[in-house]
Amino acid sequence: MNNPLVLGKYSLGMGDRFAQQGRAQLAACQKAAAQGVEVIPVWNKSNREHMIVGSEPASVRAEADAAVAALGWTSAYHVDADHINLGTVDRFIAASDFFTLDVAESIGKPASQAAVEEFVKRHGDCGGSFGLTVDKVRATVAKYLYAVEEAAAIYRRVESVRGKGNFITEVSMDETDLPQTPDELLVILAAIADQGIPAQTIAPKFTGRFNKGVDYVGDAAQFEREFNDDIAAIATAVARYGLPANLKLSVHSGSDKLSIYPAIARAMKSTGVGVHLKTAGTTWLEELIGLAEAGGAGLALAREVYAEAFAHAAELCAPYATVIDIDTLRLPQPGEVNGWSAADYANALRHDQSCPAFNPNLRQLLHVGYKVAAKMGERYLGMVRECEESVARNVTENLYARHIERVFLA
Repeated sequence: MNNPLVLGKYSLGMGDRFAQQGRAQLAACQKAAAQGVEVIPVWNKSNREHMIVGSEPASVRAEADAAVAALGWTSAYHVDADHINLGTVDRFIAASDFFTLDVAESIGKPASQAAVEEFVKRHGDCGGSFGLTVDKVRATVAKYLYAVEEAAAIYRRVESVRGKGNFITEVSMDETDLPQTPDELLVILAAIADQGIPAQTIAPKFTGRFNKGVDYVGDAAQFEREFNDDIAAIATAVARYGLPANLKLSVHSGSDKLSIYPAIARAMKSTGVGVHLKTAGTTWLEELIGLAEAGGAGLALAREVYAEAFAHAAELCAPYATVIDIDTLRLPQPGEVNGWSAADYANALRHDQSCPAFNPNLRQLLHVGYKVAAKMGERYLGMVRECEESVARNVTENLYARHIERVFLA
């Protein structure tokens, strides 16, 4: 191994449910490059999404490679096996060079007492950083060590096939009930280092709610304080435990969190660090907006997607229950939507909080409603291709103006 794979300072996770928008997504990164800022594209798709859509990880690699070739992109790019675990990782290994090791479900499971005490013996109070004491370290490692050991098992599985240094590793602990505090994050990072995981990104659970497709819900000032404290914890861990120098925070469900983007941008500017902002469903929603704005058959299909999502709301929402808040009384009836113009549909769905017609309940329902389009199969995909100009324009503008500009170019 001569040149280990290194993730760039600024990176954007870009999910694409139906593998149709790779070029439009990459065009947003090209617009940033034209402004002198390199934002590394990372195409991500989870096992859950593959199962719902009926796709394979190789399709994400094919989409990324095709987009890069079509647009002449010469900077780095990656394909992320998103939210994988030991039971799902194997199908991703050949196609991916970025692995998000999701061990949130293992938090709180007991590691061996001997392993806990060995950690405490080695690290003591972790230098007393962030108010840590030996007792706090012991309690924290007892809560998180099993999860880190699980991450190490997944990492070693990938390494055994791809080889050391040939992929990027992220450890994800965001899909859990309680946020990790900066002192807990430092202990987690010490454990990650002990396990020999060369993590380049870490995805903790932050304070507040990160609902799918809509803005952050919570105290933005508190988030900013915690985000900066997490950056300090990472800096301490890199210096003390030998983790990769480019280790940075990864913000999951990061799309559309408009009210905290200024805080993230300020933190990066004041500390000089980077961030990985992970988006996914926001691009699928722009497909629907593009269909609606195309009018005619595109608008009719967009209306049909809503009607089917409304009819099957309980089924569609169940897998995402912890990351959506939908007031069903504020969802328009399908009959009403069937009378909407292209502008009516787009205004209700597009994430423009200054627009009186914007409906975050409708937006969240459609965000989790991509299974409806998946069942339509070629009828949906064919219409997306037919309306390519309108769809691609919306996809690129959304990623660039609402995400890249506000986070990486601010």
